[in-house]
Amino acid sequence: MDGKMGRRDFLGTVALAGAVAATARSSFVVSAQAATAAGDDITLKSASELALAIRSKQLSSKAIVEAHLARIAEVNPKLNAIVQLTADSARKEADEADAALARGDIKGPLHGVPMTIKDTLETTGVICTGGTKGRANYVPKADATAVFRLRAAGAIFLGKTNVPELAGALETDNLVYGRTNNPYDLTRTPGGSSGGEAAIVSSCGSPLGLGTDAGGSIRVPAHFCGLAAIKPTSGRVPRTGQFPQPMGARAPVFHVSLIARHVEDLALALPIISGPDFRDNSIVGMPLFDPKAVTLSGLKLAFFEDDGLASPTREIAAAVRDSAKAFADAGVKVEEKRTPDAEKAATVYHDMSRGDGGAGTRAFLKSIGSDPISPLFEKALTYSVAPAMANTTDALAAFVRWDLFRNSMLRFMENYDAVLSAVAPYPALLHGTSFDEQNRKGFGYSQMYNLTGWPTATVRVGTSPEGLPLGVQVAARPWREDVALALVAHLEKTFGGWKMPTGV
Repeated sequence: MDGKMGRRDFLGTVALAGAVAATARSSFVVSAQAATAAGDDITLKSASELALAIRSKQLSSKAIVEAHLARIAEVNPKLNAIVQLTADSARKEADEADAALARGDIKGPLHGVPMTIKDTLETTGVICTGGTKGRANYVPKADATAVFRLRAAGAIFLGKTNVPELAGALETDNLVYGRTNNPYDLTRTPGGSSGGEAAIVSSCGSPLGLGTDAGGSIRVPAHFCGLAAIKPTSGRVPRTGQFPQPMGARAPVFHVSLIARHVEDLALALPIISGPDFRDNSIVGMPLFDPKAVTLSGLKLAFFEDDGLASPTREIAAAVRDSAKAFADAGVKVEEKRTPDAEKAATVYHDMSRGDGGAGTRAFLKSIGSDPISPLFEKALTYSVAPAMANTTDALAAFVRWDLFRNSMLRFMENYDAVLSAVAPYPALLHGTSFDEQNRKGFGYSQMYNLTGWPTATVRVGTSPEGLPLGVQVAARPWREDVALALVAHLEKTFGGWKMPTGV
């Protein structure tokens, strides 16, 4: 039943895991003496640190996997982040990784390191629902390309994480698995659509997560949960095996993406998942440069606090300005200048979905047996897709406006290496409020970089008065993920990055 269990079976497994957590921890202590002696908890380590500890035989993969399974048993009942637990196969793969290392065989850069996968990316033999009832028991026969590449590099798959239906919201709730909670405040959302990933990674149940971003879906959860994330350049990472499969004119806004507690782990995993797979025709074999080779001094960066539509909280505006000062102190040439038509980004983004008023999406859901659809996705269709365009000419004109927007942005970027801004104008929202009028206006901060397709990285730089994380995002020129990662790595070093959640 490993990876193929239903919701009731899974909850029973988690309950059992909780009951045996003490036993699991006691058995893991012996294997983890090196970490304990150093005063470190295994689950606090970055994926990069874990990979090194395994290769140097300071820690076994089995000890690392057991530690994360024990942590999942501790926090997941509060979070509802992991919705399919693959404990049996993870233990088996950890044993195999340790045996291979003893023979001198290293599978790849992530040899023996555990990670989690968003439930919109297909996984061999493990249920992939995409958050919709019609796929509640759907078991894929192959891994998504990015999943396959991470596993080929030695990563060990711990489980699938929760999403909104069809990844269609900036909070995480659906009729298959229910709602996921923010580890800093359980009354708030971890964001969406990669909300389950953000919640479990931030809570140390996983050191590294694979997600997607079509309108802020990796960056908003990273901001809400105090994490680092990277949305690569559109065309960098294959989307093969993503559900729903991105197709048609809007496909370029979809990005397979990474999330972690530490920027170094994004830089470690990005080369693994990048490059053509001869399945996704949009992927380009462009060089991927090393963030460590980037010299900050001499870079030119624009920043803005307010996009002209949704003013940020005072603390988020201050976080952006403090980040700009940190860059200036590092020798970056910084100018306060807003990107062109920033206030129009959300309208341009949503107009491309309004052609049929959501009729095609509703028909698709009905065809796979997703009836009814979740209340959250109903709001997405109501507010983001409806009403339909008056005619075909109007629908096609929306894509012309997209081209005009991204051409204007590219002309702007000719004068800069990167742009700094808020990820969203507010910290983590209360459950059920993401489609409220005042909150919907804030979607444009993240959506503008799905429209351009530029690489965009996120990192925590502050804390709200409520004790919630505050992040910023840095967008770089196309194919310059190295610049975006180098800049957010500097912010992480300056402000400290991720901090342990207080709600779990």
